[in-house]
Amino acid sequence: MADSTPSLRQRLSGRSLYLIGMMGSGKTSTGRPLAEQLGYGFVDADAVIEQAAGCTIPEIFERDGEAGFRALESQVLNAISQRHSLVVATGGGVVTQRANWGLLHSGIVIWLDVMRDQLLARLKADATARPLLQTPDPEAALDELLAQRKPLYAEADLTVVIDQEDPATVADGILQLLPGLLKDPRQRPEDR
Repeated sequence: MADSTPSLRQRLSGRSLYLIGMMGSGKTSTGRPLAEQLGYGFVDADAVIEQAAGCTIPEIFERDGEAGFRALESQVLNAISQRHSLVVATGGGVVTQRANWGLLHSGIVIWLDVMRDQLLARLKADATARPLLQTPDPEAALDELLAQRKPLYAEADLTVVIDQEDPATVADGILQLLPGLLKDPRQRPEDR
């Protein structure tokens, strides 16, 4: 893929790639190699939110509730969207705020759609505190979030279904799929 990456980067003409998907879907771990292969910068939106707030995401939820977190998330996304040539790993719930979609669609939105059982296994193996799963039945909470968010994630420009693939393989797959997406006349740089 290395030979065609410069022409792909040229065809992207600075448009950022926004990775969306459920918590644990691998947005950060896939975003890093994807950015590296494209020669793009990488931004983990959750890390920027924590930096802006001066505390962790669970602490933001504790202090300001989900509404406060979503407002800060939208502000951070707005700031990130002012830059170009980035691969951005977004938070799992960024799609729940309609205003964020205009910002996301300033670039190319890629849904990392991980099979539910694989997602559950990943989340159980991950020590990261997930505020929306801090319930007596995290599996039911995950199913409820999936039911709410899947129709929103489906609005992405590109969907990549993931089962057992590692992040580097997923990044390679995205690089192979992007040229087909860019053939869409609505996506041509001169039409922007």
